[in-house]
Amino acid sequence: MSDTVAIVGRPNVGKSTLFNRLTGRRRAIVEDTPGVTRDRIYGETTWAGRRLSVIDTGGFDPASREPIPALMRAQAEVAVAEADVAILVVDGAAGLTAPDREVYDFLRRSGKPVVVAVNKADRKDVDPSLADFQALGADVLLAISAEHDLGIEALLDAVEARLPPRPPAAAEAPEEGDAAALRLAVIGRPNVGKSSLVNRILGYDRVIVSEVPGTTRDPIDTRFLWNGRPVVLVDTAGIRRRARVEGKLEKVSVVAALKALERCDVAAVVVDAAEGVTDQDQRIGAYAEESGRGVVVVVNKADLLPRGRTARREAEARVRERLRHLAFAPIVFCSAVAGHGVHRVLVAAERVAEAQRRRIPTGQLNRVLAAAVERNEPPFYKNRRLKFYYASQLGVRPPVFAVVTNSPEGVPESYRRYLVNQLREAFDLTGTPVRLVFRPRSRDAGRAAREPSEPAR
Repeated sequence: MSDTVAIVGRPNVGKSTLFNRLTGRRRAIVEDTPGVTRDRIYGETTWAGRRLSVIDTGGFDPASREPIPALMRAQAEVAVAEADVAILVVDGAAGLTAPDREVYDFLRRSGKPVVVAVNKADRKDVDPSLADFQALGADVLLAISAEHDLGIEALLDAVEARLPPRPPAAAEAPEEGDAAALRLAVIGRPNVGKSSLVNRILGYDRVIVSEVPGTTRDPIDTRFLWNGRPVVLVDTAGIRRRARVEGKLEKVSVVAALKALERCDVAAVVVDAAEGVTDQDQRIGAYAEESGRGVVVVVNKADLLPRGRTARREAEARVRERLRHLAFAPIVFCSAVAGHGVHRVLVAAERVAEAQRRRIPTGQLNRVLAAAVERNEPPFYKNRRLKFYYASQLGVRPPVFAVVTNSPEGVPESYRRYLVNQLREAFDLTGTPVRLVFRPRSRDAGRAAREPSEPAR
């Protein structure tokens, strides 16, 4: 079991830099622009033998009534409600401001212990006595530099001293890891409903939803239990066409979204039912397939489609036609706003994750290979019939199979696809890419080295 610490403060005081420093991972995007972090971001660290769940929050602007800042403030309020201790980060170079006072008053009223961290204290223009911030009347006032790792240990000591005492039994209880968790990344273009889908799956407003493109910037991980199984749901920034990506901040967000694929089991590729599958949807689907992760195609806003089975079959056919490279992926129609069909996303993702990890006994694998070759005889290459001797599985996530043949370089793409489809059908490898590696027998390798190569044409 871990204790929870929320990092709170007005925009651009260094909260995300402190979050990255405490968790030791560059999870939060850091940029000298107010409002970069918008949703709650979770990370972990350990101090004095206690596991800490650290929450980074968006800039807390108590006075703003603009839509996005108001939603960011609501996210910060939820983080404080979850926390055992709050760290208020203020900017030592800027001095005490009215918003700092308002945020501190909010934290004091919450009843949670508060540690005030005066950031950027390594700068020459910062008063080492911190006299300006004494006016807050805080019990704990510490000078730190999140960027240069100054005062961080003292900050963690102050936080640890204010955590609630833990019963001995709870202190010894092991924390359940994520090894068995289903990791599902929600990816797609801006405004196809990714964050709405995440909130609907969770049953509460975990991430900010807005019609403004680019609302989500950091990948947002949320852990929950579904049918008794731990799930990590990752909401990501919208991936626009490269030519339309504007500014360093959006580029970093897009890279972070693509990196989220590397740490997931399954990617839910979300498309807009009303707009249909676009060229950018095709590119995003290709990213998912190339990453080797399992794929579920989620057609969101399906309530905007004509009703009836015939209309649904026609819509699915259009999606299949446009996403031919994801022919192996299941398609789920849903409406995140209305809640229709959302549970089927998790059902499909769980099936795909199981296929990703499936190990095929060598005997069964070779019986299927032999039957496939018998049904559809392989072609000739350099006046010799291709022969496939045996196969074995090399790995999972995705399933990778080595097939020993007399001419690895002579296997045409069409026959490779045929073998993949036979394996997929025989072993229910729905939703996962399947990789085939063709290898020569040792004596065939020697023969190939002795034979002259074909003349260039």
